Amino acid sequence: MSSPLQFDASLLQRYDRPGPRYTSYPTAPQFSAEFGEEALREAILASNGDPIPRRLSLYVHVPFCMSPCFYCGCNRIITRDLARGETYLVRLYREIAMTAAMFDRDREVIQLHFGGGTPNFLSPAQLGEVVDSLRSHFHFSDSPKRDLSIELDPRFVKPADIAELAAIGFNRASLGVQDFDPAVQQAVNRIQSVEETVAIIDACRQSGMRSVNVDLIYGLPKQSLEGFAETLDTVITVRPDRLAVYSYAHLPDLFKAQGQINAEDLPSPEVKLGLLQLAIEKLTDAGYSYVGMDHFALPEDDLATAQDRGGLHRNFMGYTTHSDTDLIGLGVSAISHIGDSFSQNPRDLPSWQIALDEGRLPVFRGMRLSEDDQLRADVIQRLMCQGEIPIDPLERRYLIDFHDYFADAIAQLEPLVADGLVKVEPSRITATSRGRLLLRNIAMCFDHYLTQPTASPRFSRAI
Repeated sequence: MSSPLQFDASLLQRYDRPGPRYTSYPTAPQFSAEFGEEALREAILASNGDPIPRRLSLYVHVPFCMSPCFYCGCNRIITRDLARGETYLVRLYREIAMTAAMFDRDREVIQLHFGGGTPNFLSPAQLGEVVDSLRSHFHFSDSPKRDLSIELDPRFVKPADIAELAAIGFNRASLGVQDFDPAVQQAVNRIQSVEETVAIIDACRQSGMRSVNVDLIYGLPKQSLEGFAETLDTVITVRPDRLAVYSYAHLPDLFKAQGQINAEDLPSPEVKLGLLQLAIEKLTDAGYSYVGMDHFALPEDDLATAQDRGGLHRNFMGYTTHSDTDLIGLGVSAISHIGDSFSQNPRDLPSWQIALDEGRLPVFRGMRLSEDDQLRADVIQRLMCQGEIPIDPLERRYLIDFHDYFADAIAQLEPLVADGLVKVEPSRITATSRGRLLLRNIAMCFDHYLTQPTASPRFSRAI
């Protein structure tokens, strides 16, 4: 996807409707409680038996946060009781041991990511103990391309902590910023100075971490074009390797904390589009490449180079450079993708704890993908990562006539073709420079579950 973005406000507004973010296909609401512990064990056994078993990616969910950010829709628990972290780790170590025992020891871990919540709710010493436990139960790769990454809240981590994290092996960090405008920070209950944020970014680089990501959000209460421009200019000066610029979706009925936000303070749809346009223009002018789905990266960053060589992948951790892995989710609410299966741990802490205390794998729902699911997942993955669907390889792999199999989807694409968002050719379907900001809308045409009367995918707004 090397063509420049073409921003068309009227088109973006017309196509702004709820839709999945496609960190998986099928999406999590399609998971069923009928998929339980035994089904997961069978999926892992089958994956071990592949002629060339995939390498492993590990995701560890730390649910605790010291303070509520009102915009947040993540699975988190607000507490300042640090003892809860230690109690959580007791169960997490049980899950690590039980899960690792099912995987062949020669399967290498090429990626580890700590998300949340706020992973640095745990001290560097505690995080080091978790990594040590993982290393003792799994076989970690020695490859220089191995990624150990962590999400950090700059308000609750010190520069000295970063050196300890780097010594543990972390080589990537992602920092939440959202907006530096004091009025916006007050409205979302996240007071965070430029100085403390820059100090953590500098510490990451001084400690030898090879990549720093910064998260921003547009559409927050009290945001203005002038204020967001200052935030963007500040961030660009620091020059993180990657940026994620997310759209805020105001869903107070789903996320209780969002009820603290005054809806009258939210920017109008026109202003929100202007904030997005401002971010795109400033970041591309500063030399960042648009990777897709809100993500930007410097041309030399691994995300951008992986996309150039066709190796970009998208999963529950977002965009990643490791496409040939099974994903193992550990901790409350974590999701795994093993072979042709998805499985999820309980979203509430007590259920996760009880399962582990009873010696059970904490699986509360999941699904086994049908052949149609796997085909459509492949189609959507290629679109979301590369911006195009190459037809010949898919026909050879799945033994189908693409245009016949996806006749309904291609018919749904016709209005998007007419609007110049996508090109349908005999050998490929390609998002145009106008359509790259609407990849979700294109992907939705291939989503079988959206046409089912019982479909209820978890949606977010496109812009």
